Amino acid sequence: MMDQASYFRQISKKRFDYISVGMLSLSLAAICTPTQAFLSASYHIPMIPSRVSSNSQTKMPPMNLAPSAPNKSRISQRLGTISYLSTIAEDHMPEDAADSDLTKEPIPLKEDEEFIKAVQELKGAALNVTESSVQLTSAIIKKGPGIIGRLLAAVADNQLGEDLKRRKKTYISDWTDAFENKRAVVPAILFLYFACLAPVVSFGTIASQITEGSMGPVEFLIASGGAGMFYSIFSGQPMTFVAPTGLTLAFLSGLYRYCTLQGFAFLPVYTWVGLWTSFFMITLGVRGSSKYIRYCTRFTDEVFNGLLSLNFIYEACASLRRNFMLANPMNLSMPFVSLSMALGTFLSTAQLTAFETSMFFNSKIRSLMKDFGPVAVIIAFSAINQLQSIKKFGVPTLQVPNKFELSGGREFLVPFMSVPENVRWLCVFPAILLTSLFFMDQNISSRVVNREENGLKKGPAYNIDMITLGVITGVLSVFGMPWMCGATVQSMNHVRALTSRKFNEETKAMEINSVVETRITGLVIHAMLAASIYLLPLLKILPIPVVSGVFLYLGRKLMTGNTFLQRVRESIAESKRLPESHPIHVLGRKKMNIFTAVQVACLAGLWGFKQNNSTAIFFPGVIGLLMAIRTWVLPRFFLETELVALGD
Repeated sequence: MMDQASYFRQISKKRFDYISVGMLSLSLAAICTPTQAFLSASYHIPMIPSRVSSNSQTKMPPMNLAPSAPNKSRISQRLGTISYLSTIAEDHMPEDAADSDLTKEPIPLKEDEEFIKAVQELKGAALNVTESSVQLTSAIIKKGPGIIGRLLAAVADNQLGEDLKRRKKTYISDWTDAFENKRAVVPAILFLYFACLAPVVSFGTIASQITEGSMGPVEFLIASGGAGMFYSIFSGQPMTFVAPTGLTLAFLSGLYRYCTLQGFAFLPVYTWVGLWTSFFMITLGVRGSSKYIRYCTRFTDEVFNGLLSLNFIYEACASLRRNFMLANPMNLSMPFVSLSMALGTFLSTAQLTAFETSMFFNSKIRSLMKDFGPVAVIIAFSAINQLQSIKKFGVPTLQVPNKFELSGGREFLVPFMSVPENVRWLCVFPAILLTSLFFMDQNISSRVVNREENGLKKGPAYNIDMITLGVITGVLSVFGMPWMCGATVQSMNHVRALTSRKFNEETKAMEINSVVETRITGLVIHAMLAASIYLLPLLKILPIPVVSGVFLYLGRKLMTGNTFLQRVRESIAESKRLPESHPIHVLGRKKMNIFTAVQVACLAGLWGFKQNNSTAIFFPGVIGLLMAIRTWVLPRFFLETELVALGD
């Protein structure tokens, strides 16, 4: 037997050990009990008893891990665990202490009462924390959506809500209408795939030269495909297409030139400009800024569309001129063959799309020729170029990589945090210019698509389009992909490809019968563009003159219905030969020509800014001047009745 003092020291040490084990067990139980209860309730997994010594007679009390009844405290289960661990510890007490008289008659210690009080306080605190957590979770679940909704309602403009309500009613039909009009949808997809592919690859090739290999056709294919699919799903007006344009390419050229002169890394700066632009675009969309597009009248629309038409025709002519410049002066066979292919593609496509209004054959055959004719022309000229008798001339074809690889072998994610903080803030200024370009380009493209004469029925949603484009801009910028924005040429060809017409016997003219307003065409076309990265070897057989011919067709097609360009031609026409509704009968020839001359001057100014590398980055700001001229300058010289006669 040990003396009493030694036993007191040992029993105090053991009691301290029991308390330590108990507190540790309580902490472990706080973590493990919910997991054990979940496993038992969900998968009926019983509690596995802990191993005890073979000579111990203590049996583990049964522990029910199923979810406890509402009136049963989890703390009671955890205290049971502490009691059980204490019992195990006593079983391992030395035999001399277990057999002593002091063990049989334990001396009451003050620690017993303190331990019980501590456990009770801990139990009460745990109960309070549990109840508070339950109440907080319940409040978040019940009131959270309402709080978020009120917050968004306070920030968002009413016009955004109206856009959402308007397009929500037709969202399902945006998908189902395509399956009810497969005859119009399938040929539209085939033609528009090539119509969209041509500018993507062409602008990608030009961008590769401008940025010295920082971006190329592969990036343009990925960006155009991904952005187009996202836009077709989430935009407000799915008939509008987003694509690379000559205007964004001009801004890209100016930004790269600026980074080169300042010694900045191009892609990180490009990313920050895009992120700021994304923020501004989303903010403008949420605040309903598209309502200010009412200041953008037909005057601005037609000058802007004239610029886009001129840009497409210029790129086609520049490509054909390049063939003559690079060819051997003693042998101009290749340039003339290329010119023949381009003109043949342009004229054949124009004739086949206009075949629907001819008097030949029946309506089904005419519709079939109009739908599938342009695709057949592209395939036919590509096949002709593969003939040995034509192949010997060396007509240039699309220059695309042999395999999927980003320009320079770079990673997808741009290291945009590598630039200094002051440069990140400086990117706000070019972002403001780019935002103004996107605001004008996107809203004008949507306005042109939503015109009443196009026969669309489901209504616009300008603010949703702005937010969607803002999200797209941010994502593309982070990955160093080229920016996309509203493409008027592709959008209008999308509308016209899905428009069916009928002959009116009374008016003796073709009229719009219906338009298939669907998201399927945009989704499939841009999915095909994205998938084209796996068809890079096949794209190499597409002759560049054929692409130039498609550019000529798209540019000429956009001129259709542009009254500004029509007035340029009619400025020297005899007034008696013009219809009675013509503005020349209201304004007179002189005043009508003054209005037309103002538009010509605006177009020339825009073109000059775009073509000059030193001013290209400021080009978007000049577009905003068109609205200022129309809103505050022209009303000083033209009466309201005269502007109405001009369709403005």
